[in-house]
Amino acid sequence: MWDPSKYLAFADHRGRPFHELVNRIGATTPRRVVDLGCGPGNLTETLGSRWPDATIEAFDSSPEMVEAARERGIDAYLADVNTWQPKPDTDVVVTNAVLQWVPGHQDLMRAWVEQLPAGAWLAVQVPGNLAAPSHQSIRDLVATPAWRSVLSDVRLRAEDVILTPQGYADLLTDAGCVADAWETTYIQQLTGPDPVLEWVTGTALRPIRASLDDADWQRFRADLAAPLRAAYPARADGTTWFPFRRVFVVARTSSNGAGTSSN
Repeated sequence: MWDPSKYLAFADHRGRPFHELVNRIGATTPRRVVDLGCGPGNLTETLGSRWPDATIEAFDSSPEMVEAARERGIDAYLADVNTWQPKPDTDVVVTNAVLQWVPGHQDLMRAWVEQLPAGAWLAVQVPGNLAAPSHQSIRDLVATPAWRSVLSDVRLRAEDVILTPQGYADLLTDAGCVADAWETTYIQQLTGPDPVLEWVTGTALRPIRASLDDADWQRFRADLAAPLRAAYPARADGTTWFPFRRVFVVARTSSNGAGTSSN
């Protein structure tokens, strides 16, 4: 279960990669713009501002996120990325910090390219920090005797679930697109007590939270806090630096694609 309020606690940090991704999309007058995995809708709003004449389609697999988006006035709906298919007039697809949760998402990307009209844009951003101490500390703790049996059904994401920028560029170029891929490591300055713990609570720890009752959840968080403090020590001013790598790819489908684009 997603907690929109916890996710939005770091809205500025989480939003910056979205804006930098969308800024690389060259569409001028797209007919339909899809926010695939729209979350609470705060970033979906900016798509409507940039392309006011486009139909904005937004969905998420979390009922809580869909409800939060609807409260913002976004006509969001509940759907699974694995079964979504673009409509014939889909000229822009944006998926921000979603596909790292989807095993085999490379096959989905290939399928979308085949179904999108000529000259359509596919923009993807995924966190590239699964090997970072923030995630390794979680895997190490889950593997300890104290938690191994309690969390035996939890499947954490492997480090190699995300491709390199060149890997995504190769994938989409081989699919017939013109691709632009890059990576950025943001040195984010977080505030408050145990800020990295709070950050991962809103994302990486969701599968663990779903498997624990309230008492065990608080105990797990307490056990995780110490290694995260050691990996990300607070500065003298009380803030904490949190390096966060992100992987981006923006691709445009061939002019010989399946349909006719007006973007």
